[in-house]
Amino acid sequence: MEVSRITVDEVQARLDRGEQIVFVDARSAEAWSKAGTQIPGSVRVPPDDAAAHMNEIPRGRAIVAYCT
Repeated sequence: MEVSRITVDEVQARLDRGEQIVFVDARSAEAWSKAGTQIPGSVRVPPDDAAAHMNEIPRGRAIVAYCT
């Protein structure tokens, strides 16, 4: 699995090309509770409990994780 950073513009370009992307909300519980928004359809995976949530991430798509 290749892991790299990606910019917002690069994500938008991929979405514009029709690429299916899974967004993973990897913010801490504290940051998540203070946030007013979440990317619609994103999967919430707390970083301290990631192993327990790996089965919630769809396979066969690019994965973009975001945090604060």
